[in-house]
Amino acid sequence: MRACRVLLCSTVIESQARLDQQTDASSPTLLQRIGARWRNDAIFFAIAAAVIAFDQFTKWLVRSNLEIGQVWPEGSDSFIRIIHVTNSGAAFGILQGQTPFLIVTSLIGLAAILLYYVYPPMEHGLIRIALGLQLGGAVGNLIDRVRLGHVTDFIDVGDFPTFNVADSAISVSIAAVLIFFALTEARGQSEDTKTSVDAGSPGHDD
Repeated sequence: MRACRVLLCSTVIESQARLDQQTDASSPTLLQRIGARWRNDAIFFAIAAAVIAFDQFTKWLVRSNLEIGQVWPEGSDSFIRIIHVTNSGAAFGILQGQTPFLIVTSLIGLAAILLYYVYPPMEHGLIRIALGLQLGGAVGNLIDRVRLGHVTDFIDVGDFPTFNVADSAISVSIAAVLIFFALTEARGQSEDTKTSVDAGSPGHDD
């Protein structure tokens, strides 16, 4: 009897070890997971790259053609105009003179975006687009801070703080994510209400 128990335990242990090996072999590595996501989420990287390229090009254009403080069109008092200003703070002029701190927080933000990209699924196209905009905007301003010690801003709209393409991309992405989750929550509540109503109707009584 004891021999049977020992044999049974040995069989169970061997089976579990074989199952663990199969599980380890079938579980994708981090690089495999990233490779699969790269193929499926090309739009994420394409949007991020487009934002970075357009942001850097427009900033270069402004720095090459306008002195700091210069306005285009010259002497314009239009509601929307181009003005070359530098910003050592965050988006829209906050946290002035905190470049080292902002570089660190930008790197942390980039890591968070990439971590969210790698692990949770981005099934909805709007989330892919929003995260691509956010990544591109964060990298665009980070490049300025590392290279120049400040960010080039140039879009001046009324009394609103001067901003750039990267700021715009980040703002649009945040608005898109908030709208997406608000609509998702509203849809979920609507479905829950409908389920409750259906469950309470006479046709569902046992």
